[in-house]
Order: sequence, then structure tokens, then C-alpha cells
Amino acid sequence: MSAATTKRLYLVRHAQAEHNLAEEYFLPDAPLTDLGRMQSQELCDRTKETIQKTAELIVSSPLRRTMETMLIGFKDLKERLDHDKEGQGVILLELLREVDDWPCNTPLYPVSVLKASNDGIFASLDFSTLSEDYASQTGILDPVNAAERAKQVRRWLRDRPEKEIVVVAHGTILGYIVDGHRSDRNWENVEVKTYTFLSDDDEEALLSEIEQPVQPLKEFIA
Repeated sequence: MSAATTKRLYLVRHAQAEHNLAEEYFLPDAPLTDLGRMQSQELCDRTKETIQKTAELIVSSPLRRTMETMLIGFKDLKERLDHDKEGQGVILLELLREVDDWPCNTPLYPVSVLKASNDGIFASLDFSTLSEDYASQTGILDPVNAAERAKQVRRWLRDRPEKEIVVVAHGTILGYIVDGHRSDRNWENVEVKTYTFLSDDDEEALLSEIEQPVQPLKEFIA
């Protein structure tokens, strides 16, 4: 297992989704827009010769906009990991769901509906990692518990054996993960920020940014 202080976490916000266009937060589990798919392809092109050559795991929120961003944006990496890890290269983690309890932030339910959505593009993913309560707003998924949820994510990532991990999630929960609270940190669609852990064993599993963010080309910023 890699020392936590040598890990590299590539934290990525999803591409543009339909609720981002006009703040239509009542759209259920909002999917990507056409621009969002273009942004995801640009992400793929931007990381093809770097992150996608070296990362050892992809972890994604189970919302449609993050999963589709991941499938397009890290296509080559997923194919490599599925081969090397016998189909276990992607982990869907409900703790990475977005924080606020709008319909756009609630995954489709049950799993059979989520898996079949978007014309079946998610059929290759393993949904067995999700709990029965993956779409709820209670317990650790209650928005009031976002800071604790983010800490659990950090500790989970620190305990993983992989040295380089891609995490595809959402702006607010990513802010909680890197800052420990709801922050005003800007995170563009498909922007990649690279972090590592400050220590191998601190209770909070705190992170430190170690590289300049890799932002999308200007023409792909909404």
C-alpha cells in the first residue's frame, strides 16, 4: 500500500448538466447537456497522455452527470482498468453525491431504473457497491452531515491501496472534501485539481493541493 503522503488524488467536477443551464434544480438526476458531453470529450483529450496512463482507480458519484462525465472523460482509463482489474476499475460511491437535497441531486431509484437510463450507457458499471439507501436524504446522506461525509470519503480514499485515484464528483461536496466545510472555492466543469494527504494517520485525513489545477479550454467553459 502506498504511503498516504505520496498518493495523488485527481478531483474532477462533472461536466455541464441540464440543471446548470437555468438553475432548474427540480430536474430529477439531471443529465449532461450537449455542451457537457463536449466538455467531457475535451477532458478525455486533455488527460489521455497523463492521468489516463497512470491512474489506478476511478471513483464516481452515482448521479447520472458524474457517471457520464466519467465514461466519456476517462474512456481510455476505464478500458485499461477494466482489463487490468477484471471489470473492477470503477467504484460508485454514494458518499460522493452532491450535498443539497434538490431532485437534481437525487439519483434515480431503484438501481434498475438508474442502470437503464440514458439509453443504457451505464449498463457496464457495477452498482453492487451502492446501499439500499443510496438515494435517500437521511443518515450520513442528510445535508447536515456533509462535513462528516466528506471526512469519511477522505479516510476511505486514504485507506485504498492505489497510489493514483480519479474522483468524479460535484462542486459542493468537493469543497467539503478539500476544505472541510461548505466553501466558496471555484470549481469549473471538468476542472481537475490534484491533492495528496498531509499525513498517514491524522484523524481528519486532511488534504493538500500539490499542482496547479488543469482547467478546460476557454471555449469549453460555460
